[in-house]
Amino acid sequence: MFAVIKTGGKQFRVAANDRITTAKIEGNPGDTVAFGTVLMLTDGEKTTLDAKALSEITVAAEIVEQARGEKVIAFKKRRRQNSKRKRGFRAELTVIRITDILTGGKKPEMKKGEASPVALTAASTETKGKAAPKAAKATEAGAIDASNLSLISGVGPTIEKKLRAAGITSWNDIASWSEADVAKWDEELKLRGRATREEWVEQAKELLAGKPPRAKADQAEQASGEDY
Repeated sequence: MFAVIKTGGKQFRVAANDRITTAKIEGNPGDTVAFGTVLMLTDGEKTTLDAKALSEITVAAEIVEQARGEKVIAFKKRRRQNSKRKRGFRAELTVIRITDILTGGKKPEMKKGEASPVALTAASTETKGKAAPKAAKATEAGAIDASNLSLISGVGPTIEKKLRAAGITSWNDIASWSEADVAKWDEELKLRGRATREEWVEQAKELLAGKPPRAKADQAEQASGEDY
């Protein structure tokens, strides 16, 4: 017995115990997911194509892992305009194992797996738009406000205003960005590659880890150089 299902804009021919890679499905490894969009079912020599009969069929699967595809580079250059742009993108993918094909209106038993470190990191993006914590980890100079985006080198008043208007209000929001998120915000906020060039994600992680802002470190290096 096999079925043809549709998920993430693609069609898959699946049977019990098959492993397939689809577009990202929210969940943790071990979670049960159900696919109700069944386009065809074949059981032996019998093939079902009737929409009403297919609506009573559910394909159950288990999430094996959350993964990412290979990096795709998009490079654009405008001749004689001194303009070029390079972007990287990696698709968010989910590997699943088909456990059963249920007919007659039966529904699978929905099980929950344990949250993985990757899932926990992704969950931090849900705080976007909410009030940022008042303080991050303490540094030698004292506690620093995690909502102070201007401590990230390359974030000026104008860019900070754009970020806050988009719901990006703390270092946690920027630290959780994936490469796809960086490309998305670069396009929507017209950052012109600044987030990648200035390494905003790395800077945000350093600040959360208690390291001093890069801007201050650069100033200290310049001051020490002037002494010579």
